[in-house]
This record gives sequence, C-alpha cells and structure tokens, in this order.
Amino acid sequence: MIQRLLIPVLLLAVLGFTSIFVVDEGERAIVKRFGVIAQNDDGSYRVYEPGLNFKLPLLDDVTKMNARILTLDAPADRFVTSEQKDLMVDSFVKWRIVDFGRFYLATQGNQLVAESLLQAKINNGLRSEFGTRTIAEIVSGSRDELQREALIQTRSDAKELGIEVVDVRVKQINLPREVSAFIYDRMRAQREAVARAHRSEGQEKAEVIRAGADARATVIVAEAERQSRTLKGQGDGDAAKIYAEAYNQNPEFYSLLRSLDAYRASFNSKQDVLVVSPDSEFFQYMKNKNLP
Repeated sequence: MIQRLLIPVLLLAVLGFTSIFVVDEGERAIVKRFGVIAQNDDGSYRVYEPGLNFKLPLLDDVTKMNARILTLDAPADRFVTSEQKDLMVDSFVKWRIVDFGRFYLATQGNQLVAESLLQAKINNGLRSEFGTRTIAEIVSGSRDELQREALIQTRSDAKELGIEVVDVRVKQINLPREVSAFIYDRMRAQREAVARAHRSEGQEKAEVIRAGADARATVIVAEAERQSRTLKGQGDGDAAKIYAEAYNQNPEFYSLLRSLDAYRASFNSKQDVLVVSPDSEFFQYMKNKNLP
C-alpha cells in the first residue's frame, strides 16, 4: 500500500518542483511553450519579474535574460572623415534590454549575438557622423554633437532588437598606425630642418661675434703697443736727459763710471778672452795714476 502511494507522491513532487523557477534580481524571464513565447491577454509578451514563478512542467521552457545596463566595449574601428582621412576610433556603448520578447526573437536571448548586431548598428551610426565632419571638427568641441547624433541614430536602429541604447561615448581617436608613422617622420624631418636652420644661424652669428672680437683685440693690442712705444720713448728721453745732466755736473767722474761699468761687463766671465791693445783708450783709467 505504501509503495503504491510513494510513486504518485514522487511524481507529484517532481512535477511540482519542475513547475517552479526563480528569477534573480537583475534578470527577467520569458516562457516558451512549443517554441512560442507566452503572451498576455492583450497580446504582449509575458515577462516574468524577479522572484518565484510557475510554469507548466515538461511543456514550458524558461529563458532568463540580463535586465541591467550593460557595457559594449568593442575594439577600435576605422572610420573615414569628410576629408577622406582615416581615423581609428575607440568607443563604448551603454545598453539594456527593454523588450524581452522582441530581444529573444532577434537574438535567441544570446547576449553575444545581440552585441554583435548592436556593434554593427553603432558603427553605421558613427560612420555616418564621422563622414560628415573634418578632423578639426571631430577633435574640437564638435565631438559632443557627434556623440549625441550617433546616440539618436543608434537608439532608433536598436529598437528592432528590443534594446535601448543608453549612451554612446567616443573614448579615443587616433590616426592609423601607418599614417601616424608617416606624420611622425614628417614632423621629425621638419624639426630637424628647423634645428639645422637654427644651428646655421647660430654659427653665422658666432662667426660675426668672433670676427668682431678679433678686430677689437687687434685694435686693443695695436693701441697698447703704440702706448708702450710712446712710454718707452718718453723713458728713453728722460734717461738721456738725466744722463746729460749728470755728465754736465762732472764729466770726468761720469766718464769714469761708464768705464767701470764697461770693465764689469767685459770681465764678468773668466772664460771670456779680450784682445785689446794696451794703448787703447779702453784702459785709459787703469793706466792713469793721477786718479783721485
């Protein structure tokens, strides 16, 4: 008897357990029956809120989807401006699901598929906005307007996916690597040309300064030599005047002093040999015994 009752109880327990499902906070769920999404009486898709919910066991299939605001941060993509210049644009998007039934029909509830479709729509919106602007306009304050217009266009395109685009932001705008390398090389060449011009101008000024300094040095040396010769001439004149005055006071004594100086200079070295006639005037004071 007990065994007969146990089997129905177990079946009821299994059926009761499989008829219950829990939707976590930050999630929403839809229920499919034979592959068709359950609908409300007004024809809208039935969306299950967080909490404990019920379904028909074995017949209903539950799909849960993220109801929070999500971030799509895709790799940088290439865009062309109105000047036909390439730019590498790195952007991100904030989005969330608002129509879970439509989202499921468009993506089968797969977030990766949704992000792939959404990225294509965002790129189309950004591409159209970049294509109507120059690089100067994009880099300047026009970027805010670009983001706003891209948000409006992307938000409209994303409705068919059951998605609301909350925000579109451009993080970084760079030139492609090959273009950047070309621009950097050109800038480097320009800077090197400017540096060579500055060095040439500096060398020219240095030569002018050096030539001016050499000319002033030549003038200063010439003036110093002139003054030196003038002072030397004045000194020689003063010496001659002193010698003349001394000679006039006592010519004989002056002649004696000059002769002694001559003797001292002539016999300064013992190795010197002087051949002079004894009757020479050079020895007149040595032979004169009447010197005072």
